[in-house]
Amino acid sequence: MKKQRDIFIAFFRSGILGYGGGPSSIPLVYKEVVERFNWMNAEEFGDILALANTLPGPINTKMAGYIGYRVGGYVGMVNAILASILPTIVAMILLFASIDKIKQFNWVNGMIAAIIPVVGVMMGTLTWQFLKNTKKDFGTGKTIVLSVLILIVLQFFHIHPAIVIAVCLIAAFVQRDKEEQVVKKKERTGA
Repeated sequence: MKKQRDIFIAFFRSGILGYGGGPSSIPLVYKEVVERFNWMNAEEFGDILALANTLPGPINTKMAGYIGYRVGGYVGMVNAILASILPTIVAMILLFASIDKIKQFNWVNGMIAAIIPVVGVMMGTLTWQFLKNTKKDFGTGKTIVLSVLILIVLQFFHIHPAIVIAVCLIAAFVQRDKEEQVVKKKERTGA
């Protein structure tokens, strides 16, 4: 029962504090599942994030579903999804009920403008963490080349990020298979 409570708390926090949509909730989910509850390490989180980005739908609910299932089975999956969407549902009901009354106030626009840099810093921090983890696996040179190449593909060729992620995943699987074949060949030849 404690595990289900922790799942709910983790995804409710990320759902209620994830202002601005899915990308802003990713660092919050990371903080909960990797740093606070230690349900997985940073590399596993990165793998889940990459896979979730290739699937359609909101990123937070996809990650909640998978992580909830991994930590607490089917009940954990439903619990995590409900916890991640409940704040949005409540906020939408309250917002739609009061939108006409508050939209003319400058403090509302100021509040929105003040949150944007916070979300940017959170995304930058998460990006830096992923780059450090990638550097461990690929080395500095490959990480820089891959990062620059992906930046060019995304910014100048306007390729959808899901396609880039899918290509990278396929390339990683192909590379891994080649490495396994080389090792097996060396074992057979006794080299």
